[in-house]
Amino acid sequence: MNAVAIDAPAKVNLRLCILSREESGFHSLESLFCALSLSDRVEIRRGEPGVRIVVDGGIEVGPPERNLAVRAARRFYAELGEEPAIDLHLSKRIPSAAGLGGGSSDAAAVLRGLDALHGGVFPRSTLVRMAIELGSDVPFFVCGSALALGWGRGERLLSLPSLPPRPVLVAHPGVSMPTAVAFRRVAELRGGAYEPSAVLIDPAELASWDAVSSLAANDFEPVVVERIPLLADALDAMRTAGARIALLAGSGSSVFGVFDREEDRDRALSLVEALRMRCWRAETLDAEPEPTVV
Repeated sequence: MNAVAIDAPAKVNLRLCILSREESGFHSLESLFCALSLSDRVEIRRGEPGVRIVVDGGIEVGPPERNLAVRAARRFYAELGEEPAIDLHLSKRIPSAAGLGGGSSDAAAVLRGLDALHGGVFPRSTLVRMAIELGSDVPFFVCGSALALGWGRGERLLSLPSLPPRPVLVAHPGVSMPTAVAFRRVAELRGGAYEPSAVLIDPAELASWDAVSSLAANDFEPVVVERIPLLADALDAMRTAGARIALLAGSGSSVFGVFDREEDRDRALSLVEALRMRCWRAETLDAEPEPTVV
């Protein structure tokens, strides 16, 4: 096998709660991850020594040495004990710095693609361990499930049975919300130590969209909407059109709606585009994409 390709899906957080701050300075999170059909495309080919990357799609991803996909490739070969010799071709569709996990998904796709290229040399647990070192969203995209409940900084995951696919609308205001800024504002509003309310989540109760809808929340939403008021209008438009869930994506600055019917999603699309926001139609996934030979 000389080349593989794999789709790198976006994610949304159907639930995202900021828990207590740890001694390390990081906040523990509780998140219900859900993969979307909106995706990047990663192609990996054997090549000359080193790791090279070509990016198309008109989305800025930073210098190659800092690119998470390149870092994932180097981490894989460090684990393998070999020098890398590959070319990466990254076709971007997921907007950057939007709370949709595009960079993390690209990194996970590289780990999974390289493992396929080398004949499945590592168990899934080893790929997840490498993913944890790369970023808090990367383990979800490696775990193999399209729906998972996560805690901490992504290092603890519970894979869940997928829900029936539903139409989704993703909208971006064209401005970013730095995650560090969002965390600081949440801390300011909470005023120091924070003890989260006790919540009992039975995984069996996450087996339907009705149940998930009752738990849907994002603790970042008030502070991001405070900074980008246009997002409140977009969320109202999605709810008016019939969204069963309408939330901020991650720490922003995208928002999304989950709908029962495509016609409701398309009505929301017209309303949100009228706000001059960029929009994408998508669906929730019922399985993570698998690498294919190219």
